[in-house]
Amino acid sequence: DPVSAYGGIIALNRVVDTDCAKAIKECFYEVIIAPEFSPEAREILSAKVNLRLFVVARGDAGKSPSSWALKSIDGGYLVQEVDGGTTPVSEWDVVTDLRPSTEDFIALDFAWRVVKHVKSNAIVVTDQSATLGVGAGQMNRVGSAKLALDQAGDKAKGAYLASDAFFPFPDSIEAAAKVGIRAIVQPGGSIHDPAVIEAANRLKIIMVFTHRRHFQH
Repeated sequence: DPVSAYGGIIALNRVVDTDCAKAIKECFYEVIIAPEFSPEAREILSAKVNLRLFVVARGDAGKSPSSWALKSIDGGYLVQEVDGGTTPVSEWDVVTDLRPSTEDFIALDFAWRVVKHVKSNAIVVTDQSATLGVGAGQMNRVGSAKLALDQAGDKAKGAYLASDAFFPFPDSIEAAAKVGIRAIVQPGGSIHDPAVIEAANRLKIIMVFTHRRHFQH
């Protein structure tokens, strides 16, 4: 997504080498975060005006400073537990007639990890290693689904979709089927789960329930 990437931030979990630095240099970014920059990479990137480089030790990445999240409101704060993890694949339930392969589970696990970090209502479309589309912050789930699917474009065919909370109706499943989504991961828990599962079966889409929602506001 070169449009959204313009003026953005890149975070890496490995050393930035010369080839990586040359690729980054081709577009305008504000910040690069990595555990280390090679001397050559540092020289290449330092030539970019207003580009800031941050080194974050591998051991520090992903650590939460607290188990509580605070949100300020007029007259006080809302305090809630941090959404600190994801549900292991071993605890998921396959709810459709079609069952995921090992490769499907890998891709769905990746999608489930990504959607945790997206503002609700959140839908993401991914392959096994990259995010293809993001629908965030919409007032209804099908709106987020349509945004993510539209952003993924032709890459949505055979891809995977994750939802941070349950689908209240089959409309998002029907939208996913139109572009060829292969499998869906979601928490489940709606009173309309049977209708959603029926739609997935009818439209030949794999669906799994995690029984845990992320729902970030």
